[in-house]
Amino acid sequence: MKEILRLKEISHIYHGKSGETKAIDGMDFAVYEQEFFGIVGPSGSGKTTLLSILAGILKPSSGEILRNISPSEIGYMLQRDHLFDWRNIDDNVTLGLEIRGIKTKENVLYARSLLEKYNLGDFVRKKPSELSGGMRQRVALIRTLALRPKLILLDEPFSALDFQTRLTVAEDVRKIIREEGITAILVTHDISEAISLCDRIAVLSARPARVKKIFENTIEKGLSSIERREAPEFSDLFKEVWKELEFTDEKDKGKYQ
Repeated sequence: MKEILRLKEISHIYHGKSGETKAIDGMDFAVYEQEFFGIVGPSGSGKTTLLSILAGILKPSSGEILRNISPSEIGYMLQRDHLFDWRNIDDNVTLGLEIRGIKTKENVLYARSLLEKYNLGDFVRKKPSELSGGMRQRVALIRTLALRPKLILLDEPFSALDFQTRLTVAEDVRKIIREEGITAILVTHDISEAISLCDRIAVLSARPARVKKIFENTIEKGLSSIERREAPEFSDLFKEVWKELEFTDEKDKGKYQ
Protein backbone atom coordinates (compact mmCIF):
# COMPACT_ATOMS: atom_id res chain seq x y z
CA MET A 1 0.00 0.00 0.00
CA LYS A 2 1.15 3.54 -0.72
CA GLU A 3 1.88 5.80 2.23
CA ILE A 4 -0.15 9.00 2.36
CA LEU A 5 2.01 10.39 5.16
CA ARG A 6 4.80 9.38 7.53
CA LEU A 7 5.92 10.92 10.81
CA LYS A 8 9.63 10.69 11.62
CA GLU A 9 10.74 11.50 15.17
CA ILE A 10 8.10 14.22 15.62
CA SER A 11 8.29 16.18 18.89
CA HIS A 12 6.46 19.29 20.00
CA ILE A 13 7.10 21.66 22.90
CA TYR A 14 4.76 24.40 24.12
CA HIS A 15 6.43 27.47 25.60
CA GLY A 16 4.58 29.36 28.36
CA LYS A 17 5.16 31.64 31.31
CA SER A 18 5.72 28.65 33.58
CA GLY A 19 8.28 27.11 31.22
CA GLU A 20 8.29 24.41 28.56
CA THR A 21 5.77 21.58 28.22
CA LYS A 22 6.65 18.71 25.94
CA ALA A 23 3.42 17.45 24.36
CA ILE A 24 4.86 14.94 21.87
CA ASP A 25 8.14 13.08 22.04
CA GLY A 26 9.74 11.26 19.10
CA MET A 27 6.60 10.02 17.39
CA ASP A 28 6.88 7.68 14.40
CA PHE A 29 4.15 6.06 12.32
CA ALA A 30 2.84 5.87 8.77
CA VAL A 31 -0.72 6.03 7.39
CA TYR A 32 -1.65 4.41 4.09
CA GLU A 33 -4.02 5.38 1.30
CA GLN A 34 -7.70 4.60 2.01
CA GLU A 35 -6.85 3.41 5.52
CA PHE A 36 -9.01 4.22 8.54
CA PHE A 37 -6.37 4.82 11.23
CA GLY A 38 -7.31 5.20 14.89
CA ILE A 39 -5.48 6.98 17.72
CA VAL A 40 -6.33 6.45 21.40
CA GLY A 41 -4.56 7.71 24.50
CA PRO A 42 -5.00 9.22 27.96
CA SER A 43 -6.51 12.68 28.44
CA GLY A 44 -3.98 15.44 27.81
CA SER A 45 -1.65 13.10 25.93
CA GLY A 46 -1.34 15.40 22.92
CA LYS A 47 -3.84 13.79 20.53
CA THR A 48 -5.34 17.10 19.35
CA THR A 49 -1.85 18.62 19.14
CA LEU A 50 -0.90 15.73 16.89
CA LEU A 51 -3.89 16.32 14.60
CA SER A 52 -3.01 20.03 14.41
CA ILE A 53 0.50 19.08 13.30
CA LEU A 54 -0.84 16.63 10.71
CA ALA A 55 -3.18 19.33 9.38
CA GLY A 56 -0.31 21.81 9.09
CA ILE A 57 -1.86 24.15 11.70
CA LEU A 58 1.11 23.63 14.03
CA LYS A 59 4.73 23.16 13.07
CA PRO A 60 6.49 20.46 15.09
CA SER A 61 9.43 21.53 17.25
CA SER A 62 11.54 18.78 15.70
CA GLY A 63 11.23 15.85 13.34
CA GLU A 64 9.80 15.53 9.87
CA ILE A 65 6.44 14.80 8.25
CA LEU A 66 6.57 13.27 4.79
CA ARG A 67 3.29 13.88 2.96
CA ASN A 68 2.27 12.57 -0.45
CA ILE A 69 -0.56 15.11 -0.51
CA SER A 70 -0.71 18.88 -0.22
CA PRO A 71 -2.10 20.66 2.88
CA SER A 72 -5.13 21.74 0.81
CA GLU A 73 -6.03 18.04 0.37
CA ILE A 74 -6.45 17.54 4.13
CA GLY A 75 -9.89 17.98 5.70
CA TYR A 76 -10.57 18.43 9.42
CA MET A 77 -13.79 17.40 11.19
CA LEU A 78 -14.07 18.67 14.76
CA GLN A 79 -16.01 17.51 17.84
CA ARG A 80 -18.77 20.06 17.17
CA ASP A 81 -20.36 20.46 13.75
CA HIS A 82 -19.93 24.28 13.75
CA LEU A 83 -22.87 24.80 11.40
CA PHE A 84 -24.20 28.37 11.24
CA ASP A 85 -27.92 28.63 11.92
CA TRP A 86 -28.33 31.82 9.88
CA ARG A 87 -27.30 29.81 6.80
CA ASN A 88 -29.35 26.97 5.35
CA ILE A 89 -27.82 23.52 4.80
CA ASP A 90 -26.89 24.25 1.19
CA ASP A 91 -25.04 27.42 2.23
CA ASN A 92 -23.35 25.66 5.16
CA VAL A 93 -22.05 22.89 2.92
CA THR A 94 -20.56 25.38 0.45
CA LEU A 95 -18.99 27.57 3.15
CA GLY A 96 -15.56 25.98 2.80
CA LEU A 97 -15.66 26.58 -0.94
CA GLU A 98 -16.39 30.27 -0.26
CA ILE A 99 -13.56 30.60 2.24
CA ARG A 100 -11.06 29.04 -0.16
CA GLY A 101 -12.33 31.12 -3.06
CA ILE A 102 -13.30 28.07 -5.13
CA LYS A 103 -17.09 28.32 -5.07
CA THR A 104 -17.40 27.51 -8.76
CA LYS A 105 -20.53 26.12 -10.38
CA GLU A 106 -18.81 22.73 -10.72
CA ASN A 107 -17.84 22.57 -7.05
CA VAL A 108 -21.27 23.68 -5.85
CA LEU A 109 -22.94 21.01 -7.99
CA TYR A 110 -20.53 18.44 -6.55
CA ALA A 111 -21.42 19.47 -2.99
CA ARG A 112 -25.13 19.24 -3.79
CA SER A 113 -24.63 15.83 -5.39
CA LEU A 114 -23.10 14.61 -2.11
CA LEU A 115 -26.14 15.87 -0.19
CA GLU A 116 -28.40 13.95 -2.58
CA LYS A 117 -26.23 10.84 -2.49
CA TYR A 118 -26.30 10.67 1.29
CA ASN A 119 -30.02 11.34 1.77
CA LEU A 120 -29.84 15.02 2.69
CA GLY A 121 -31.13 16.46 -0.57
CA ASP A 122 -34.57 17.17 0.89
CA PHE A 123 -33.07 19.35 3.64
CA VAL A 124 -30.99 21.87 1.66
CA ARG A 125 -33.31 24.80 2.55
CA LYS A 126 -33.55 23.82 6.20
CA LYS A 127 -31.62 25.51 9.00
CA PRO A 128 -29.24 23.40 11.14
CA SER A 129 -31.54 23.82 14.17
CA GLU A 130 -34.22 21.90 12.26
CA LEU A 131 -31.99 18.82 11.90
CA SER A 132 -31.15 16.05 14.35
CA GLY A 133 -27.66 15.82 15.83
CA GLY A 134 -26.80 12.90 13.57
CA MET A 135 -27.94 14.70 10.44
CA ARG A 136 -25.91 17.75 11.43
CA GLN A 137 -22.77 15.61 11.69
CA ARG A 138 -23.39 14.19 8.22
CA VAL A 139 -23.78 17.74 6.90
CA ALA A 140 -20.48 18.68 8.57
CA LEU A 141 -18.78 15.72 6.92
CA ILE A 142 -20.19 16.62 3.49
CA ARG A 143 -19.00 20.22 3.97
CA THR A 144 -15.51 18.73 4.39
CA LEU A 145 -15.93 16.33 1.45
CA ALA A 146 -17.00 19.22 -0.79
CA LEU A 147 -13.36 20.35 -0.70
CA ARG A 148 -12.34 16.98 -2.21
CA PRO A 149 -9.82 16.00 0.48
CA LYS A 150 -7.67 12.89 0.20
CA LEU A 151 -7.22 12.72 3.98
CA ILE A 152 -9.77 13.57 6.71
CA LEU A 153 -8.77 14.16 10.33
CA LEU A 154 -11.57 13.28 12.77
CA ASP A 155 -11.19 14.78 16.26
CA GLU A 156 -13.72 12.87 18.41
CA PRO A 157 -16.52 13.80 15.97
CA PHE A 158 -19.21 11.74 17.72
CA SER A 159 -18.54 12.68 21.35
CA ALA A 160 -21.44 15.17 21.57
CA LEU A 161 -24.03 12.58 20.48
CA ASP A 162 -26.05 10.18 22.63
CA PHE A 163 -24.94 6.54 22.45
CA GLN A 164 -27.62 5.29 20.03
CA THR A 165 -27.11 8.21 17.63
CA ARG A 166 -23.35 7.87 17.98
CA LEU A 167 -23.41 4.27 16.72
CA THR A 168 -25.57 5.18 13.72
CA VAL A 169 -23.64 8.30 12.76
CA ALA A 170 -20.27 6.57 13.18
CA GLU A 171 -21.40 3.90 10.73
CA ASP A 172 -22.70 6.57 8.31
CA VAL A 173 -19.37 8.41 8.44
CA ARG A 174 -17.33 5.23 7.99
CA LYS A 175 -19.49 4.17 5.03
CA ILE A 176 -19.26 7.58 3.35
CA ILE A 177 -15.49 7.79 3.80
CA ARG A 178 -15.07 4.25 2.44
CA GLU A 179 -17.31 4.90 -0.56
CA GLU A 180 -15.46 8.11 -1.42
CA GLY A 181 -12.08 6.33 -1.19
CA ILE A 182 -10.67 8.75 1.40
CA THR A 183 -8.05 8.10 4.07
CA ALA A 184 -9.13 8.92 7.63
CA ILE A 185 -7.35 9.43 10.95
CA LEU A 186 -9.66 9.20 13.97
CA VAL A 187 -8.83 10.43 17.47
CA THR A 188 -11.17 8.99 20.09
CA HIS A 189 -11.38 8.16 23.80
CA ASP A 190 -13.64 5.22 23.00
CA ILE A 191 -11.77 1.93 22.46
CA SER A 192 -14.91 0.21 21.15
CA GLU A 193 -15.40 2.99 18.61
CA ALA A 194 -11.80 2.73 17.43
CA ILE A 195 -12.07 -1.04 16.98
CA SER A 196 -15.43 -0.87 15.19
CA LEU A 197 -14.26 1.78 12.72
CA CYS A 198 -10.51 1.46 12.20
CA ASP A 199 -8.10 -0.79 10.30
CA ARG A 200 -5.23 -0.10 12.72
CA ILE A 201 -5.14 1.54 16.14
CA ALA A 202 -2.20 3.44 17.63
CA VAL A 203 -2.06 3.63 21.42
CA LEU A 204 -0.32 6.71 22.80
CA SER A 205 1.44 7.06 26.14
CA ALA A 206 0.65 9.77 28.65
CA ARG A 207 2.21 13.17 27.94
CA PRO A 208 4.63 13.57 26.35
CA ALA A 209 2.94 11.36 23.81
CA ARG A 210 4.77 8.62 22.00
CA VAL A 211 3.40 5.59 20.17
CA LYS A 212 3.39 2.66 22.58
CA LYS A 213 1.97 0.12 20.14
CA ILE A 214 0.02 -0.13 16.89
CA PHE A 215 -2.62 -2.87 16.69
CA GLU A 216 -3.76 -4.48 13.45
CA ASN A 217 -7.52 -4.94 13.40
CA THR A 218 -8.21 -8.41 12.01
CA ILE A 219 -12.02 -8.09 12.09
CA GLU A 220 -13.58 -8.41 8.63
CA LYS A 221 -13.57 -5.01 6.88
CA GLY A 222 -16.77 -5.77 4.98
CA LEU A 223 -18.81 -5.84 8.18
CA SER A 224 -20.60 -2.72 9.37
CA SER A 225 -19.17 -1.00 12.43
CA ILE A 226 -22.07 -2.35 14.49
CA GLU A 227 -21.49 -5.90 13.22
CA ARG A 228 -17.80 -5.54 14.03
CA ARG A 229 -18.70 -4.93 17.69
CA GLU A 230 -20.35 -8.38 17.70
CA ALA A 231 -17.41 -10.19 16.07
CA PRO A 232 -15.65 -12.84 18.20
CA GLU A 233 -12.28 -11.05 17.84
CA PHE A 234 -13.68 -7.79 19.23
CA SER A 235 -13.40 -8.67 22.93
CA ASP A 236 -9.79 -9.89 22.72
CA LEU A 237 -8.64 -6.82 20.81
CA PHE A 238 -10.45 -4.55 23.27
CA LYS A 239 -8.59 -6.19 26.17
CA GLU A 240 -5.24 -5.84 24.40
CA VAL A 241 -5.74 -2.15 23.68
CA TRP A 242 -7.05 -1.55 27.22
CA LYS A 243 -3.97 -3.19 28.76
CA GLU A 244 -1.64 -1.07 26.64
CA LEU A 245 -3.18 2.21 27.78
CA GLU A 246 -1.38 3.96 30.58
CA PHE A 247 -3.70 5.61 33.11
CA THR A 248 -2.14 8.57 34.82
CA ASP A 249 -5.20 9.33 36.91
CA GLU A 250 -8.05 7.19 38.20
CA LYS A 251 -10.67 9.50 36.67
CA ASP A 252 -9.42 8.68 33.16
CA LYS A 253 -10.62 5.09 33.39
CA GLY A 254 -14.26 5.98 32.82
CA LYS A 255 -13.48 7.62 29.48
CA TYR A 256 -12.51 4.33 27.85
CA GLN A 257 -15.72 2.50 27.04
